[in-house]
Amino acid sequence: MAGAGVPGDLPRLSRMRITVLAGGVGAARFLRGLKVAAPDAEITVVGNTGDDITLFGLRVCPDLDTVMYTLGGGISEEQGWGRAAETFTMRDELTAYRAGPAWFTLGDRDFATHIFRTQMLTAGRPLSAVTEALCQRWRPGVRLLPMSNEPVETYVVIDDGQGRRAVHFQEWWVRMHAREPACEIIPTGAADALPGPGVLEAIAEADLILLPPSNPVVSIGTILAVPGIRDAIAARTVIGVSPIIGGAPVRGMADACLAALGVETSAAAVAAHYGAELLDGWLVDEQDKAAADDPGLDRITVRALPLVMHDVAAAAGIADAAISLGAELCR
Repeated sequence: MAGAGVPGDLPRLSRMRITVLAGGVGAARFLRGLKVAAPDAEITVVGNTGDDITLFGLRVCPDLDTVMYTLGGGISEEQGWGRAAETFTMRDELTAYRAGPAWFTLGDRDFATHIFRTQMLTAGRPLSAVTEALCQRWRPGVRLLPMSNEPVETYVVIDDGQGRRAVHFQEWWVRMHAREPACEIIPTGAADALPGPGVLEAIAEADLILLPPSNPVVSIGTILAVPGIRDAIAARTVIGVSPIIGGAPVRGMADACLAALGVETSAAAVAAHYGAELLDGWLVDEQDKAAADDPGLDRITVRALPLVMHDVAAAAGIADAAISLGAELCR
């Protein structure tokens, strides 16, 4: 087991403390279900900042914002990211000026968030304080912490016939749609970053650590790349939810990221990638239940159940299963 765990029946704790490592859309939808499954829990979310990018002179934090908007009721449900009822006047005006990049679309309401964030960062406030200030408006019902206050940006090394070159993850993901195979994925700055304020404390004090169905390479993997975070998590009870169902990502292009590491796109392979030193339990979809018999996962407890989060109730069921498995392994 990854950690010694906390004795007792976790679902019955009056103020269970749960810490969740989070990417974007998948994590945000899981968190919405977790709040239903554990309404009295103290939930801390350690958000990935490796997808962050500066556009039009503004600092954009896609994963932090997706969690904040989703839990705060402002997300575009159709897209899973960006603001609901969005307009794009500024985008159209910037296009008229031929101001790029044209491949990354920001809506008018979303621009306001990035302007406010950039103003505060420019004034010398750390990202953690800025995120707290943004959450005072959205009130997501969780404590949202950036993984680090230091800038971390993920770059992808490709070879597209013009020689090997590095492009920002957002360009590879959004503009190229990951069509160019990744030779390497590098979370630039992560190795020298410090965990953000409160991050290690939230991990150490947690009754349970949850890894939602986020990208294991550029979301969860980037958070774990910040020195100190992986070791802290490995000392706790950790339950993960597979982002792979039936050999394909639930959402996005995690398969393209896994290929860069030589990891097969399967529920069992992702669990093995995390490793038994990190994971105690692993939830897989029913069609991947054979993972329970995979010899590579003999030290990880595997449970199978429907993992498609088609609504909040389904997400709550998955979150409840994760809590229950954590309770079982903590006894």
